Parts: sequence; C-alpha cells; structure tokens
Amino acid sequence: MNRKAPRRGIVQISEVANGLIDPVLARRAGINTMLLGSWDEIAGMDFAECTRPERITWPRRASEMAGEGEKYQPGVLTIACEGARALFLSHQQGEIVQRINGFFGFPAINQVKIVQKPVTPQARHRPKPRPLTGEAARHLDGLVEGIEGDALKAALTRLGTAVLGRRR
Repeated sequence: MNRKAPRRGIVQISEVANGLIDPVLARRAGINTMLLGSWDEIAGMDFAECTRPERITWPRRASEMAGEGEKYQPGVLTIACEGARALFLSHQQGEIVQRINGFFGFPAINQVKIVQKPVTPQARHRPKPRPLTGEAARHLDGLVEGIEGDALKAALTRLGTAVLGRRR
C-alpha cells in the first residue's frame, strides 16, 4: 500500500492558537474560544463592552458516581459585569440564557451567575505615530500603490506609518 501523508495546506494562526487554548479553557473554565469570540453578538450591544463570560460550571452527575447511564444537566454560566450594569444584566438573564443555548445548539445553560468586577482593560495611552516625510513617505506610497481596496490601503498605510516611524 502506498499511503501518502495528508497535506495540511495553509493553516491560519487562529486555528493553531484555538487548538492550543481550547483544551486549557475547557478544563479550567468550561468555555472555548468560539464562545469568547462570539460574546459580543451573544451579549448584544447593551452588554458587549461591560461583560465577559468567566466560566461554565457543570453539575456533578449522581449517575457518574453510581456508574449508571448518563443524564445530562445544564450548567451555570458565570458572567463578569462592571458596576451598576449588573442590575440591568440580571433583568436580561432569560434572554442571555436563550442566546447561549442557541449558540451551543442545545440547552447547555440553565442559569447565569453575575459577578461584579472590572471587565474592560485599562486603556494605555499610545501616542499616534508621526506622519512620514521624505524618502520614508515615498517608500511607503510605493509599497501600497498597487492595493485596490481603499480600506485595506488605508489600514496598510497606518501600519506602515507606525512601523517605519519607529525607526527614527
């Protein structure tokens, strides 16, 4: 038999990172990177910036200890929420549970536990890069000249300005 090794092709760094991070998150917090990445859509505009999922606690099954057939029980999602927004979030618990269960595709959560703590990282002041002048500006313009998309061209110009501006 002539067996060829499967070709992996191009693999995105996010897939590699998720493959490394997901088992750790699942073991320690019962969540995965897909949940964290989709949290803004799950929480909605009102709570996306002031909340984050912390962990899912699954109840211990009595059948595990007795060795009987498994009976599934939904877990408790712990959500970190900033300050007074926790009160508003508590009123929306039912909707959050429905959205989480819709995300998983089965009734994974039956309860939400809210803990008040800071969620947003403290923004560090980053100075804007100085505009490029002279040869550096011409070099950057030449590099992005063939880019067709305006948004992509603008993003690459910002990146190039930041990178080339540091060398001074």
